[in-house]
Amino acid sequence: MRVLLVEDAPGLGEAVREQIADDGHAVDWVQCLDHARNSMRTTPYDLVLLDLMLPDGRGLDFLRQQRGAGVATPVIILTAQDQISDRIAGLNAGADDYLVKPFDLFELSARVAAVARRYSGNPNPQIKIGELQLDMSARTVLRAGATVDLTAREWALFEAFVQRPGALLSKSQLEERLYAFGAEIESNTIEVYISRLRKKLGRDFIETVRGMGYRLISP
Repeated sequence: MRVLLVEDAPGLGEAVREQIADDGHAVDWVQCLDHARNSMRTTPYDLVLLDLMLPDGRGLDFLRQQRGAGVATPVIILTAQDQISDRIAGLNAGADDYLVKPFDLFELSARVAAVARRYSGNPNPQIKIGELQLDMSARTVLRAGATVDLTAREWALFEAFVQRPGALLSKSQLEERLYAFGAEIESNTIEVYISRLRKKLGRDFIETVRGMGYRLISP
């Protein structure tokens, strides 16, 4: 996924960015609401991780503004505000989840995955595609009963297809899922990862639509 992290604490921000990147997601990290607004205007994010107390305002106000403008991007609040009333306010403002600092980074990964599943329209982590058996929460793939080892980037690319089965995804859309702002992307990167997935999963699962992109099909 392409994730926007809005967090002004350098230590925590770096730790969260590394954790989410290790999960295979592209992470853009900003430390104020003004930069967050600019990022939201220019980039289609799949998820926002939002602190509530930022140098230039309150994350809750930012969330209300986004929801009021019709922005439906999933949001997980990350905050030290742990009162029940704070959680209720965050959820009522449109947050999809609420995680109190300090939190375990692996719990954050699990919550990110859970929110992503809900928005993909299939909250069940167990998915079957042809001879493939997927566990989206454990990030595992079985092919005809045998384990398929995918790297973090390979999983992230495959997940993009699984979340939108049958949808045509362009090369630029797939690049946005894998890389954050400023990352150097070689021209054939997506083709290389598609080739690797086909070797591991089977050539018939990902179809190339010449000049337009790729899509997941069920043989």
